[in-house]
Amino acid sequence: INDGSSDKTSILARDAGSMVIDLSFNLGYGSALQTGYKYALRRGYEYLIQIDGDGQHDPVSIRALYEEIIKGANDIIIGSRFMEKTYNPSFMRIAGIKFFAKIAEYVTKQKFTDPTSGFSAFNKNAIRLYCTDIFPSDFPDVDVIIMSKKAGLKIKEIPVIMRSPKTEKSMHSGFRPIYYVFKMLLSIIVTMLRKD
Repeated sequence: INDGSSDKTSILARDAGSMVIDLSFNLGYGSALQTGYKYALRRGYEYLIQIDGDGQHDPVSIRALYEEIIKGANDIIIGSRFMEKTYNPSFMRIAGIKFFAKIAEYVTKQKFTDPTSGFSAFNKNAIRLYCTDIFPSDFPDVDVIIMSKKAGLKIKEIPVIMRSPKTEKSMHSGFRPIYYVFKMLLSIIVTMLRKD
């Protein structure tokens, strides 16, 4: 999903053999993800592997995610960067991840080591849920885990390989971490209060 990038991302991805969906302008992380879910649902896909395009997610772990999701015991497989200690984030990032992991654990009664991981696999049950209007359009992370558990979906974490960011410039740079924490806490509260 090319979320309105102004560089050659779309052209290079197509040249490499990828199927690319170009969004006319930047809609944000959550909307870009949901575009992929809707595409998968309309095409009748049974499974979907989500991988970010910033180079942190090692494609070698796609096979492990796929092999786990096709077993059928879980609806969502989260790739954890911390189960095999292959990732070394900054102190602030690890503090944020642990904070949200504790919230996820408290609300869902399930332990998570990496609830903000974007490297995941989903079956059709999860894809269908994520195509609804309740999917958050901003920073879908812990709130989506809570939403999924409330909907009765089963979630499992497995270890994956993730690389540390090559640059500090990301969707969580500058003042964005403060905005992210505020939005995530608000979204978690809304998710917990929602009756559907």
